[in-house]
Amino acid sequence: MRTVRFHHYGEPADVLRLETAPVPEPGPGRVRVAVHACALAPADWALCRGLFPGSLPRGIGCDVSGTVEAIGAGVTDTAVGDRVFGTADFTRQPSAGAADRAVLDHWFAVPEGLDLTRAAALPMALSTASLHLARLGLTAKHTILVNGAGTTIGYAAVQIALARGARVIATAGQTYTQQLRDLGATVVAYGEGLAERVKALGLGQADLAFDTAPPSGALPELVKITGGDPRRVLTCSDLTAAPELGVRDTFHEEPATQTDDERFGAFPEFARLAAEGRFTVPIAKTFPLADWREALEISLTGHAHGKLLLLPAIGGTD
Repeated sequence: MRTVRFHHYGEPADVLRLETAPVPEPGPGRVRVAVHACALAPADWALCRGLFPGSLPRGIGCDVSGTVEAIGAGVTDTAVGDRVFGTADFTRQPSAGAADRAVLDHWFAVPEGLDLTRAAALPMALSTASLHLARLGLTAKHTILVNGAGTTIGYAAVQIALARGARVIATAGQTYTQQLRDLGATVVAYGEGLAERVKALGLGQADLAFDTAPPSGALPELVKITGGDPRRVLTCSDLTAAPELGVRDTFHEEPATQTDDERFGAFPEFARLAAEGRFTVPIAKTFPLADWREALEISLTGHAHGKLLLLPAIGGTD
């Protein structure tokens, strides 16, 4: 089969190759799928640079949708031929989702009404957003500011918070301003002077803030917006500035204690909402697997404006 993977660490454009590899076998508690779609993310490029080091070679593409074609020992909740979406077992396999076949370590049924391309855009954005909102303790009583609501994680977080009954203030550029308003969020421009713009809305103090935007010096403004308490702010992006300000961040939120329920518990609910047209993760563009370098180049600009997906079945064979 074809797979995009790396044999040593370095810059993604330098170390990644499209090559031929044996079809992987699913071990106990795993399934193998014929990949329909694989979503790429900045996390993939971090893996190339040495994040979570392990045995090599290693593939990219954690978010996958496809059709089950082989089942490992102990798996009883799916069958060959089922449509599923989930996460590739990238730590134990020499390939991942950017391939003709992929072994999944977590998977969920794709409900009727949700196509496999849209399903592949869900996992990372949904799991990251739902986990961080849970860690913030979000309830229907809260007003939350989502900074970077035009990112895929931010866009997902806005929808989850609204579904939970919270009031949402979203910072975004022009690309997604109207869509976010249509969802029910109050939208303000990001950048310098954010605290003053939020105050001018007349909605009162935000109880919580979730920062998903690329680092831009916004954390002090978010602390102001939440009444000066940095513990009410959680970032998944500005991991350098957060400790200096006392702001909570992804890598100090006890990641070792994350349970499968925290990471994946919301998947069935929001997959169903996606099938009903009430939840989505924006897709910027799709590519045949052979055009993976074009997807990489767009991703590295930081301005993809949505998920970039590889579709292995288009324009190629295994």
